[in-house]
Amino acid sequence: MGSSLTNSIFPGVFCSTILLSFATTLLAAVSSLESEAVALLESGWWSSYSNNISQRCKWHGISCNNAGTITKINPSALIPVGDRFGKLNFSSFPSLVLLDLSDRKLGGNIPPQIGDLSALKYLDLSSCKLSGELPPSLGKLTQLEFLDISYNYNINGSIPSQLGNLENLVSLNLSVNSLSGSIPLEIGNLKNLVVLHLYDNKIVGPMPSTLYQLTNLSDLYLDNNQIEGSIPQNIENLKNLRFLSITNNSFTGLLPLSLCRLTKLEELFLDENEISGSIPSEIGKLNNLKSLFFRANNLSGPIPYSIGNLSKLKYLFFDSNLLEGPISKEIGNLEALKLLNLSQNKLSGSIPVQLGNCKNLSRLDVSYNNLSGIVPLYIAKLTNNSLITYKGHSDCYFINDKAFDGNKDLSRYTCPPEPKSGRTPYYIRIALPIVIASVFLILGCLLLSPFKAKKNQVSPLTTKNGDLCCSIWNYDGKIAYEDIIAATEDFDIRYCIGTGGYGSVYKAQLPCGKIVALKKLHHLEAEDPGFDKSFRNEVKILSEIRHRNIVKLHGYCLHRRCMFLIYEYIERGSLFWVLSNDEEAVELNWIKRVEIIKSVAHALSYLHHDCTPPIVHRDISSSNILLNSSLEAFVADFGTARMLHLDSSNLTVLAGTYGYIAPEVAYTMVVTEKCDVYSFGILALEILMGKHPGDLLSSPSSLQNTKLIDVLDKRLPPPTSQLVAQNIVQAATLALACLNPQPKSRPMMEEVSKEFVSSQKSLGIPLRMITLSQLVNHEMHIGGKKETCHV
Repeated sequence: MGSSLTNSIFPGVFCSTILLSFATTLLAAVSSLESEAVALLESGWWSSYSNNISQRCKWHGISCNNAGTITKINPSALIPVGDRFGKLNFSSFPSLVLLDLSDRKLGGNIPPQIGDLSALKYLDLSSCKLSGELPPSLGKLTQLEFLDISYNYNINGSIPSQLGNLENLVSLNLSVNSLSGSIPLEIGNLKNLVVLHLYDNKIVGPMPSTLYQLTNLSDLYLDNNQIEGSIPQNIENLKNLRFLSITNNSFTGLLPLSLCRLTKLEELFLDENEISGSIPSEIGKLNNLKSLFFRANNLSGPIPYSIGNLSKLKYLFFDSNLLEGPISKEIGNLEALKLLNLSQNKLSGSIPVQLGNCKNLSRLDVSYNNLSGIVPLYIAKLTNNSLITYKGHSDCYFINDKAFDGNKDLSRYTCPPEPKSGRTPYYIRIALPIVIASVFLILGCLLLSPFKAKKNQVSPLTTKNGDLCCSIWNYDGKIAYEDIIAATEDFDIRYCIGTGGYGSVYKAQLPCGKIVALKKLHHLEAEDPGFDKSFRNEVKILSEIRHRNIVKLHGYCLHRRCMFLIYEYIERGSLFWVLSNDEEAVELNWIKRVEIIKSVAHALSYLHHDCTPPIVHRDISSSNILLNSSLEAFVADFGTARMLHLDSSNLTVLAGTYGYIAPEVAYTMVVTEKCDVYSFGILALEILMGKHPGDLLSSPSSLQNTKLIDVLDKRLPPPTSQLVAQNIVQAATLALACLNPQPKSRPMMEEVSKEFVSSQKSLGIPLRMITLSQLVNHEMHIGGKKETCHV
């Protein structure tokens, strides 16, 4: 009986115990989940959701795992975070892996309780207006892989040594703060670190020896600090380094040979230090270099010949040093070179003609050296250069550019070389009598012309034979013509401000005070029927166009000896030159660049879809986008534009600027509006990258692993605003869509224009993690809540 009773009681007790334990665990889990919601409400950030705790995983900026535990907190712009950072109970989120409060303007200090987030892998507190010191408790976040506390400006004190505990850290960004002291030795514990950004602080002392244990490091930016000492030999341990910048510090000593063993380097910035000695010839082994900046140091000796081995180099700045000897002719091997600055050194000898091989060179500065001889015509006539400002008699050229100032023995007046043989060539002996006879004939005509002019005054109005046709809207034709001739002193070279596709551009001020730009055909072009047709084509098109982002035509003058257009004057000139100038390019911040892209899109949409018949520009490039004083964009240069007729084949001769022409034009010779769409895609990427995207597009496979942040213009700080980042991603996505090899798969400009004014939603992942392949595959499609970027 007892045994039977025992056998019946114990199983019941056992089952009850299990059920009680399960219920306790379940209640604890429910309690834990509720505590997360309570913590969110107590923070004051989600106070409007107080009646909906069970739906916390659907709150804005909240993500949960399958168990309903909160794993990500990334408040959208709709959440009023304010300055309530310290009210968040961090211990209530044991499973939180991502906390992104970037650009939320929190203010105050970083709470030490943040160290309670034991599972955290991603922490972004950039641009939060935080102050005070970094809490040592950050060192408790041992699972952390990404830490960004940049652009807070007022975070001070030293870098806590406890950060050395974060051995899983891949990216550390503490830049643009007021951190002082030295870099802690414990930094060497971060063996997985790939990105280290400490620029724009007040860090002092030498670089710690342990820093060179970070063999996975790819990006090292220490600009604008007070770091001193020499660059050590063991820097060669950083074998994976691609980007090294220590600009504007107090480094001294020589350039170590070991620096030249970092063969993966793509960008090397050592500007504005006190580095001395010569540039080692081993520098030529860095064959992946694209940017080499040694400016403003105490470097001496010659420019090494091996510099010519850097076939990928685009930017070479050795200015403001003590370099001497000749300019290395091997620089002429650098066909990719775009900017070359050797100014303010002690270089001597002549400018090597081999520099003329640098077909992509757009900026050259050799001012304030000891150069002699003449400026080679090969350099002055480079495709992307505009150094020739005056062609004088006998095919001689005068080169008027500040790039050659300060070289007293350097002549800018250059003529073609004379024949080496003392014997007069036979063709000269045949042609000379003809030339002499022609000269006498011309002189006779010139002597008789004043008498003829008195008898028959030429009126600027249209004559019977159509020799002259002037029309300046809102002005009397005769007065306007004479005013323009007087204002430019008959198109004197002093008023020339540049050259367009087929003519020179002059600046003129009319008597009423209005400043205009005059586009005048070169003399030879004016006599060419093909250019005459192009000129008249531009007049016809522009006279019918009315759009705020297309340059306005005020009038024109057509004559066999004087043909010019009268435009509104756009103060800042072409976008190409602004992007080519480092100082001016910085003025184009991310917001302004996005606005330029939008403006061009709206203008092209107007041409393609609001004009009848549609107009294809055919030469959209950075040289044909003009910027006014407010950096607003205007589409210009319609000399090659074409009206599309639906009943026409639209066959054409090849027109446009190399590097912007749609690939199908080369083999079909058929022009459609999709040609402009392709050019727009190139232009949009160029604006975001600060340079032509040719290298990027030449290898489509490189898009797979290339991050968007890595191709953005390095002259600007990375965007910290979520809103700006959204607009950059949108612009890049649309640009890549416009570059589809299949014309039919490209969007219409009307679609692009509408997309720019459509609604957006927050990015799902941080900008720095977005790859170009994601944009190409539309994995970062933006749509939903409207959040556009305004200037």
